Amino acid sequence: MSLVINGEKRSEHGKNASRRIRKTGRVPAILYGTGAAGASLSLDKKDIFKILKSESGENTIFKIAFEGGEADVMIKALQIDPVSDELLHADLIKIAMDKAIRVSVPLELLGEPIGVKTEGGFVDFMTRSVEIECLPAAIPDVIKIDISGLHLHQSLKIADLTPPEGVKLLGEPNAVVVLVQMPHEEKVEVKVEEEGAAVAVEGAPAAAAEPEVIKKERKKEEAEEK
Repeated sequence: MSLVINGEKRSEHGKNASRRIRKTGRVPAILYGTGAAGASLSLDKKDIFKILKSESGENTIFKIAFEGGEADVMIKALQIDPVSDELLHADLIKIAMDKAIRVSVPLELLGEPIGVKTEGGFVDFMTRSVEIECLPAAIPDVIKIDISGLHLHQSLKIADLTPPEGVKLLGEPNAVVVLVQMPHEEKVEVKVEEEGAAVAVEGAPAAAAEPEVIKKERKKEEAEEK
């Protein structure tokens, strides 16, 4: 059953009007695909949060009912206040259920690779989402990838993935999704006096930097001693 939310048409625009709308617990919104300028609406914040918290998140297709009709829509963009994290504005796009669209979906790794279990490697998850094209009703929440058969130094690329039926992968085919590799060894250089020369020692802890305030105090004491 499709989620249906109610939208109210709004005639006032501008910062002050938007501020008044947000004080009532609603969010100003534009619904595109319903005319050259789009339809100006206001939505209940709780409805937007309900959509975002669902498994499909921003890829959720839902119905919006407003004066003049009902439409299948998706969230196109959200404007968030960078300081308060308050939801300021929402852009929606009308969806034709019989036409393919492009969206980005997350990737999910399944299983523990052989290269981790027995060969001392670790999983480097490099590409966490991929762009796809399909009919709106076929959009998957995630694309799952079985990585249990990967050995050390083996990888999977987008070209290696098998998408769900009716879904076309659009990402760069050679883009690496996941790689099993050896942990990087950190090399710390510490200068050690050896026969008058400075040499580097790998794996030794780095000497703690002397705080500037201590440096100044030490120089002051040395000057007074002189």
